[in-house]
Amino acid sequence: MKKIYVGNFSFKMTEPELRALFEPFGSIESATVATDRDTGRSRGFGFVSMPNDEEAEKAMAALNGKESDGRALTVNEAKPQTHRGGGFRDGGRPGDRSSHHRQQPPR
Repeated sequence: MKKIYVGNFSFKMTEPELRALFEPFGSIESATVATDRDTGRSRGFGFVSMPNDEEAEKAMAALNGKESDGRALTVNEAKPQTHRGGGFRDGGRPGDRSSHHRQQPPR
């Protein structure tokens, strides 16, 4: 199974359109468009999972740099997701002191 990153596409692209872009190259396990958590609007990138590695390689080679709605697509193998901390200790929010505990000195 290959997970493919697809970037720089139109903010109007839908998941069915993203799937249709890859279907000529083989079977598609899933196609998702990344959306903004607050607004629900597209973030201009997404991911496609293809079960056959050879078909995925052909799709990436054919679609990387291809123009879609006036934009050159960026298509490559997705990198494994790394943990991105929120920047606040203990998961608290700015100004939320309840999550910041004073450490006790060692005995």
